[in-house]
Amino acid sequence: MAVESKFDPKDMVFRHLGPSGLKVSVFSLGGWLTYGGTQKGNIVKECMQAAWDHGINFFDTAEVYANGQSEIEMGRALKELDWPRDEYVLSTKIFFGTGRKEPNTRGLSKKHVVEGLKSSLARLQQPYVDIVLAHRHDAATPMKEVVEAFTQCIRNLNLAYYWGTSEWSALQIAEATQIAEKYNLIAPITEQPEYNAFHRQRFEVEYAPLYKQFQYGTTIWSPLASGLLTGKYNDGIPEDSRFATNKAFFADIIEELKSEAGQAKIEKVKKLTAVAEKLGANVSQLALAWCAKNENVSTVILGATKVEQIIDNCKALKLLPKLTPEVMEEIEHILQNKPTPAPTYGRVR
Repeated sequence: MAVESKFDPKDMVFRHLGPSGLKVSVFSLGGWLTYGGTQKGNIVKECMQAAWDHGINFFDTAEVYANGQSEIEMGRALKELDWPRDEYVLSTKIFFGTGRKEPNTRGLSKKHVVEGLKSSLARLQQPYVDIVLAHRHDAATPMKEVVEAFTQCIRNLNLAYYWGTSEWSALQIAEATQIAEKYNLIAPITEQPEYNAFHRQRFEVEYAPLYKQFQYGTTIWSPLASGLLTGKYNDGIPEDSRFATNKAFFADIIEELKSEAGQAKIEKVKKLTAVAEKLGANVSQLALAWCAKNENVSTVILGATKVEQIIDNCKALKLLPKLTPEVMEEIEHILQNKPTPAPTYGRVR
């Protein structure tokens, strides 16, 4: 059954992805831990349609998500939805493979980048993706080979339009960019890092030179800190929550919640909830809007198991103009974790 929403898709905000001309919605939808895993079939299509109806044009997945099943489920939904291909942006990620143990079925060798991407496209039922990301850095493969591999996918094979990185260090990204410049190859344009009100150092400090020097884009994940910033864990772990149903995966976070540091985070969430309520919102919406307020965030990747979550999350857009300098300072006073800017040494080399 369709869930009614008063959201006008024309209200969606779009930003250029890094130095490219590609525009992505400031909120996007990803398949990590949901599609192909806990959610299969019609619910995947319903969530993607709800995102589309709310102006979202960017959808993200990876070969490793549910060992390829996320790509299969999202690909099937895209085929059935039959949206104009020039209207949506699709990304996948290559590195971890799909659980196979053969030596060339993971990593960033030219062989796996090319063949892994071809396999992803087959699962997605797509001739190309708009963006392919290196899901991690591969210390075992020379950087020049990595850049050559993604350049081949784009320039020679037409399997993607752009490439990027995920959880790479700033130095690794700078190295890849400089190799591309030196050898007339294609440089990456975007990073997919974790970023939220509790996880800030890398995004705000380490990557700062990349934004200035390369106009590097970002497609951030875990904006709600694995659910901590929804408030659902303020009074313990609900039986139907991710932490309860996937204890092994979230073991570190569950353990932290028992500690003094974990309880300190919960107290901060309670205080942020009061700020959100003053603004006519809930704490999830405040956390999402806080991320989107950062001009270096190209898009905030949402995760949703039901349509109602997407509708609720997209209401965060209305909060953006309410996040005045005074409100942002109030949030900083609660968080007490603003990273210290790194010294400036000029151009990264």
